[in-house]
Amino acid sequence: MLKEVFQTQNELTLAVSGTGSAGMEACVVNLIEPGDRMLVGMNGVFGGRMADVAQRAGAEVTTIEKPFGEVFSTADIEATVEKLKPKVVGLIHAETSTGAHQPLEEISQVVHDHSALFLVDCVTSLGGMPVEVDRWNLDVIYSGTQKCLSCPPGLAPVTFSPKAVEAIDARRSKVASWYLDTTMLRSYWGSERAYHHTAPVNMNFALHEALRLVLEEGLEPRFARHRENHNLLKDGLENMGIEFAVNEDHRLPMLNAVTIPEGIEDATVRRRLLEEFGMEIGGGLGPLKGKTWRIGLMGESSTQQNVENFLQAISTCL
Repeated sequence: MLKEVFQTQNELTLAVSGTGSAGMEACVVNLIEPGDRMLVGMNGVFGGRMADVAQRAGAEVTTIEKPFGEVFSTADIEATVEKLKPKVVGLIHAETSTGAHQPLEEISQVVHDHSALFLVDCVTSLGGMPVEVDRWNLDVIYSGTQKCLSCPPGLAPVTFSPKAVEAIDARRSKVASWYLDTTMLRSYWGSERAYHHTAPVNMNFALHEALRLVLEEGLEPRFARHRENHNLLKDGLENMGIEFAVNEDHRLPMLNAVTIPEGIEDATVRRRLLEEFGMEIGGGLGPLKGKTWRIGLMGESSTQQNVENFLQAISTCL
């Protein structure tokens, strides 16, 4: 079922025991050996986290940066990849801290034209918008269970392309993390069933049920539902004079980042929403702290009724 949701035939597709950040670390440490060059796009908090993880794994990290809320063009990546010639290029598909959607397909072509591996964060996007691993030729992807899959947090779905597996098999040194070493994990998950660690069994059952519900609904209807509820929210907020913090061409449908109206106290409104209406929205992160709200419409919570209830509540608070 994970293969179907990732839209891939990758044999090495599994759920890492840990949250989305564990998925990030698993993907990085399996690809990176000390001294390897890695290019990381930083346009939000999680791009910065990926760069930090890669540095800890011993990579020679080069970052390319955009202001929070913006995305990278193909030309941005091509110019740096051509000069740097990295082993790995890492980008965030859905930047949770800003609500920005990063297009991947054309950039993937550029990355592979320069013989690099493409690593992508799909923590917030998987199950809520298209993530086409094989068609976009993505090499290593990680996600989390608690966003659009509507499963409790605790597992990190990952998938590795055959090219990525070849790179892992060609390593000259052991993977820096014993717990996240896919050379052992694939034996644990594979036909050998070689004991590696105690899996969070209840979480595996939860993920099984969550994926079953995703596929029962169907990927395309699920993506359409997220878009429709995003548009409903957008129309309602704009009628109140609330503007989005991300350009319309690059907005995520499941994580709606909006600019806090002038004169409105961030924490006061969020506290009232929680205490009086039982609704929690996220505040801005990094340089956007106190400037934006992040409104989640993910998975099972992306419903017309939830949007209408929220619009009424935020109108009352404002």
